[in-house]
Amino acid sequence: MATGTIKRLVRERGFGFILGQDGTELFFHRSALQGEGFDTLTEGQAVEFEVEKGAKGPRAANMKVTLPSA
Repeated sequence: MATGTIKRLVRERGFGFILGQDGTELFFHRSALQGEGFDTLTEGQAVEFEVEKGAKGPRAANMKVTLPSA
């Protein structure tokens, strides 16, 4: 799984963007989030995700919120 942080949230439209560890910015839809609800996400929060091919390029799938490193 890839890792990154939530860069930007567009709550009213149900999507956001992740900044991957490698510097890539990826789109995600609220339906990609496993477990925690979309409304609990915050910008800067660490996440794990898989990258899949979307209609407009790569996007995040199977996202999980992760705890920050100690």
